[in-house]
Amino acid sequence: MTNIVFYKNKDMFTGFEIIGHTGKDEYGKDLLCCQISTVAQLAIVGLSEIKDVSFFKEISDGYLKISVKSNFIENLNIQFLFKTCYKSFQSIIIDEKKYAKLEVKNV
Repeated sequence: MTNIVFYKNKDMFTGFEIIGHTGKDEYGKDLLCCQISTVAQLAIVGLSEIKDVSFFKEISDGYLKISVKSNFIENLNIQFLFKTCYKSFQSIIIDEKKYAKLEVKNV
C-alpha cells in the first residue's frame, strides 16, 4: 500500500510525502507504482525550474518527501505545480483504493 499525504498551511500546499510500495505487481513491473513515482519526480523537476525557490527533498526506497519553506508557499507557480500533482495522483489512484491512498493534512 502506498500512502500519499499532501500538507497544507492556510489553504496552500506546502509539500507532500509518499510512503510505501503499492504491491499491485512484482517489483520492477508495478505500473501503478511507476505512475506515482513519475508524478513525484515531476514535482522535484518542476520545483528545480522555479527561480530562487528553496525546497527540501528526501528520497529513499519506497519513500519521498518534498516541501517548500513557508516564505515560498504563496508562489503561484509552486501552488500550480502542487495542485497539478495532487490532481494527477487523484486520477491515477481513483480505482486503486486497495493499493494507494491519498489524503490532505493541515499543518
